[in-house]
Amino acid sequence: MKKTLVLLLMTVMTLGASAQFEKGTCYGNASLTGLGIGYAKGEFSFGIASEMGYYVADNWMIGGMVGYRHEGGDNKLLIKPSFRYSFSECGVNLGCGVQFEHAGTNRNYAQLCPQVGYTFYINDKVSIEPALYADFGLNDFKYGTSAGLKIGIGIYSNKK
Repeated sequence: MKKTLVLLLMTVMTLGASAQFEKGTCYGNASLTGLGIGYAKGEFSFGIASEMGYYVADNWMIGGMVGYRHEGGDNKLLIKPSFRYSFSECGVNLGCGVQFEHAGTNRNYAQLCPQVGYTFYINDKVSIEPALYADFGLNDFKYGTSAGLKIGIGIYSNKK
């Protein structure tokens, strides 16, 4: 039974990946983000983000993100250039970026932001993309660091 379940799961994961990670593909994403906790804070956080990207080579995307996050009593503006590598065989993607977080007059943080996600295709152009992320504060580790989960809807557009 276990072997059958693992085989079925691996088959579904393989079928979920598509040829959308090709050079020349444009990407757009709207996501709910910040569904996590901050380092040493344990405060509720919630946010929205919009991401755009372009596959400059097969599986390699460069892009940018603009977002808003409410964490504790703070409202934060987020801006991040990033890159992402998508494994076309299984739908897993790894990304990293450098984020600027503006949380108030004297509270601006630079953050290194790795993430790991998965692409579940609804059809050949639209996907659901959950991801785990960490935002490591570079100028203030204690208050500028957080981790969480984001869930987005991705749209892929290829000129073919």
